[in-house]
Amino acid sequence: MFYFLLVYLVLVLIRPQDYPAVAESPGPPLQSIALVLAAGLWLFSQRKSFNQPQYLLIPAFLLVAMVSKVVNGWAGGALFVFFVFAPVLLAYVLLANAVDTRARLQAAMGVFVICASVLAVHGIEQASTGIGWTGVELSQGTRIQYVGIFNDPNDLGMLFVMCLPMAFYLSSRGGWLGLKRLFWWTAIVLLVWGCYLTNSRGTLLALVAMLGVYVWRTRGVVMAALMGVGALGGLMMLPSRLQEMEVSEASAMGRVESWYEGIQMFIGSPVFGIGAGGYSDLHELTAHNSFVLVLAETGIIGFTIWLAIVGYCFRMMLAIVKRGDDIIDDVPLEVPDEVALKDWKTDKALSLCLLLSLTGFFTAAFFLSRSYVVILYLLVALVVGHYTRMRATYPSLPVFSLEKDLIRWPSYAVIGVIGLYLTVKVLLALA
Repeated sequence: MFYFLLVYLVLVLIRPQDYPAVAESPGPPLQSIALVLAAGLWLFSQRKSFNQPQYLLIPAFLLVAMVSKVVNGWAGGALFVFFVFAPVLLAYVLLANAVDTRARLQAAMGVFVICASVLAVHGIEQASTGIGWTGVELSQGTRIQYVGIFNDPNDLGMLFVMCLPMAFYLSSRGGWLGLKRLFWWTAIVLLVWGCYLTNSRGTLLALVAMLGVYVWRTRGVVMAALMGVGALGGLMMLPSRLQEMEVSEASAMGRVESWYEGIQMFIGSPVFGIGAGGYSDLHELTAHNSFVLVLAETGIIGFTIWLAIVGYCFRMMLAIVKRGDDIIDDVPLEVPDEVALKDWKTDKALSLCLLLSLTGFFTAAFFLSRSYVVILYLLVALVVGHYTRMRATYPSLPVFSLEKDLIRWPSYAVIGVIGLYLTVKVLLALA
């Protein structure tokens, strides 16, 4: 099952099926076949776990998205939403169950990093020649792009920043007389180079956010703030679109106006929203904000569920990285303390890596409409699979359950709506 899943990941990320030359005469749907084969093998395996809240929340989010189409007058739209999002749900369940060991999680991360590096190499070729091996040219004459779900420079940058912490973690593992470190450091250089070539302001802000979180967890809040300001200032000195980051600038203003329209859509249909996928039917631009998109299209119910999916991921990783070394008392006595401590530090570093990937992804996603994209739910799967293993290894880690949080997530959702509304009003006033 796991190997078919790795093939699926490669097809999701490299996407040869979306190359223009291949798309003209498509062959069998290899991506779907790999996913179905993995699912079939999983049904006969013993690797089944559903003990984290996301296993209930993601299907609930799918159900709400389907209902949102029905209540807006298109019953057939519920089936459309199901067939689009059900494979994403299946991929999440399979991957979250598959990465039940540290080695498997590292292997999945390695596939993410290698595939993202291939896309970065494509971008470097594209930047130097004007066209990549896919046949896709530069976006807006200067910005690199890829195919399929990465045909926007911002989406490509979001993938790069998500994979960067994974590459740094893998580079610390060593082995092969230092060749492993060299390999992963090459990937790091490619991903950073790729981030720059996307010329995406959201990507550069995501890099600053990840640096801030890393320094916060390793050096404290004050140092994180200082480093964050310094890094942002340094990036703004580079020749990039970050220098044009003003509310009144045309691209930024278009985003703010789209956020405002999304808030108005929510006010008009606050319970189930305007229907999943219906944003562009009512406004010429997409939402350009994953939070606003969910709020407008699925209402307060869908927004609450989606926020819980995301929020539990951050809470899980923070629960690990904030925990002290005394947790090795959970380990059976027959395991030597030095071995238990080494394993714990490795797992803690892995948790910080995933926390940084979450930070980078959602910082970039704040400026993109990527609430339903499969990459998000594959990242959630890595987090859930990792935390499930950690809970089995260290029972004193907290148990997360919806029963304990029936007030928490609706309250956070209301606060989030108020925060988005005030943010938009302030930005419009500044403009």
